[in-house]
Amino acid sequence: MSYVKGLKCRECGRLYPKQPIAGCEDCFAPLEVEYDYEAIGRSFSRAIITARDKNIWRFRELLPLDSEPVVGRSTGSTPLVRADRLSRALGVERLFIKNDSVNSPTLSFKDRVTAIAINKAREFGLEAVGCASTGNLANSVAANSAAAGIPAYILIPDNLEPSKVVATSVYGARVIAVRGNYDAVNRLCTQIADRYPWGFVNVNLRPFYGEGSKTFGYEIAEQLGWRAPDAIVAPMAGGSLITKIYKGLKELDLLGLLEAEVRTRLYGAQAAGCNPIVDAVRRGSLDIRPVKPDTIARSLAIGNPADGYRAAEVISGSQGWADDATDQEIRDAIRLLAETEGIFTETAGGVTLAVTRKLIEQGRIKPDDLTVIAITGNGLKTQEAADCAPPVVIEPRLIEFQQVVKGFAATA
Repeated sequence: MSYVKGLKCRECGRLYPKQPIAGCEDCFAPLEVEYDYEAIGRSFSRAIITARDKNIWRFRELLPLDSEPVVGRSTGSTPLVRADRLSRALGVERLFIKNDSVNSPTLSFKDRVTAIAINKAREFGLEAVGCASTGNLANSVAANSAAAGIPAYILIPDNLEPSKVVATSVYGARVIAVRGNYDAVNRLCTQIADRYPWGFVNVNLRPFYGEGSKTFGYEIAEQLGWRAPDAIVAPMAGGSLITKIYKGLKELDLLGLLEAEVRTRLYGAQAAGCNPIVDAVRRGSLDIRPVKPDTIARSLAIGNPADGYRAAEVISGSQGWADDATDQEIRDAIRLLAETEGIFTETAGGVTLAVTRKLIEQGRIKPDDLTVIAITGNGLKTQEAADCAPPVVIEPRLIEFQQVVKGFAATA
C-alpha cells in the first residue's frame, strides 16, 4: 500500500500528482514527496521494521512506491561501525562510521536512491532510464536498470576516472562522455528528458529518487537504539543527501519511533575546489554562487548544486556548520581511515573525514558528542587518489627481508 499523497513544491506549495516531473512549473523550485503520516502511524512500528528483511524496503511505508519493488532487495542495512581507534586519533570519545562503501550492488550510497528511481520508472512505464553522473550514480543506475530489464543511457563528464567508466559499461549501459563538467552534462540531460519518454533519475525522477537517501538516516537511528546522534557529518555534491538524512530523522520523530526528540546538528563537507554550499554557509546565506570544480573529489564536483540552498538551510537550522578540504587533506584522510579502521573510502569519504577533523579542532564537535561520519563510497573506485608508495622489491633471500624490516622500523 502506498501512503504518498502526491508532490508538493518546496517554495510555493503547489500540489502535483505522482508523475515524473523535474520541478515546479510556476517557480521552478524542487518538489517533495508528500505522505499521509497519520495513516502511516496507524500501521507502522519498530517491531514491524525489525521483523522485516535487512534492506531499505523495511521502511517501505515511508518510501514512494506503489507496487512491490523489483530491485533493491539487497540494498541498505550497511554497518554502523564504532570507530575507537579513529576516535583516539582525533581526540573524541564516541565516533561512529556509517559505512555505505559496502552497499549493494555497486559499493556506494547511490544504490539507495537508484533503487527508488528504477522502480518508479517501471511503475510509470518509461521506455528507458538515464542520468548525469560523476561516477557512483552512473554505476548504480547501470546495475539496477540491468537488473530491472530497462535500457540505460548514462552521460558522464569526459574526464571521469577510468575505473568508474568500466564499472558502468560492464552492465551494458549506453555510456556517453560529454566534454565539460557535471553541470554541462546535467543541462544536456534536462534537455533530453524533455524530448524523450525516459526517466532521468536526477531530473524528472528526482523527487522520488531523493527519498532513498532517507534510509541512510533511518538506519543510523535504528542502529543507535532508536536515537538520533548529536552530530552527523555528510559529504555534499548536489546537497540532497544531508537534507534527506534530516528529513528521515524528523519523520521517525514525528511517528513516535525515537527515544528522544531529534537535536542532531548537521555538518556538511565539500572539497575546497568545489565548495558552493560551504561558501553560502560561511556567508550566512542561502544564496548559492556556482563555481567551476577543480578537485580530486570528482564524485562531489557539482559546481551548481540543485539542492544547495536547502542543504545550507538544514545545516544552519540544525545549528550545524560546513567546511571544506584541500586535495592533500583528502588524501591524508583516506589513509587515516584505512590505517585506523581498515575502511578504504573513495575521495568523498576523504573529504568527510578531513572536514570532521577540522570541526573537532574548531570545537564545533565536542569530545563527548555522539558523532556519525557518513562514508558513502568505496576506495576501490578512486585508487589513484590514495597516492600510496609502491612496494619494496627484494630477492627471495632472508637477509634482504631482514634489512627491509629494519628499514621499516627506523621510519616508524
